[in-house]
Amino acid sequence: MVKVIASSLRKGNVVDKDGKLYVILFAENIHPGKGTPVTQLDMRRIGDGVKVSERYRTTEQVERAYVEEREHTFLYADGEGFHFMNPETYDQVAVSEAVVGDAAPYLQEGMPVQVSQFNGIAIALVLPQRATFEVVETEPTTKGQTASSSYKPAVLSNGVRTAVPPHIAPGTRVVVMTADGSYVERAKD
Repeated sequence: MVKVIASSLRKGNVVDKDGKLYVILFAENIHPGKGTPVTQLDMRRIGDGVKVSERYRTTEQVERAYVEEREHTFLYADGEGFHFMNPETYDQVAVSEAVVGDAAPYLQEGMPVQVSQFNGIAIALVLPQRATFEVVETEPTTKGQTASSSYKPAVLSNGVRTAVPPHIAPGTRVVVMTADGSYVERAKD
């Protein structure tokens, strides 16, 4: 364990609070116009999965636990969880649905993923920032609509709903952000 200032904590880090380990799901530094800057942390307790929200002064010391972070390749999902393989040792690790969370729809076979492990147990995942999916359903393009107009709703091949520019039709492959599913660009493949 090492003490670090709260403002240096990021998603996926593990902290020790009152003798219990928490993985950070979301970290934001807030600088109000008046008053002390604070760091808002949304965390999940590793032992039982309980989610908590904490606020620290940005200069406050927090106990950080060091975890082993390795790149793994996503293989498949089944009733036991999501299975990843270490490309160097070919060791496989099963990750529970609670740990994968909102990232599940964005996982693709063969995708490289950072898996954080503490004492041999997977506690957090970090996906690549972008992933490519096919648009399976969207509204037809209206004649006269320009590319600079508002976006239209679409459903991707992974089931996620997003908004795409009017010129995107079903069957088009698009790049989206894995953090929130937002449209980035048309795929170049």
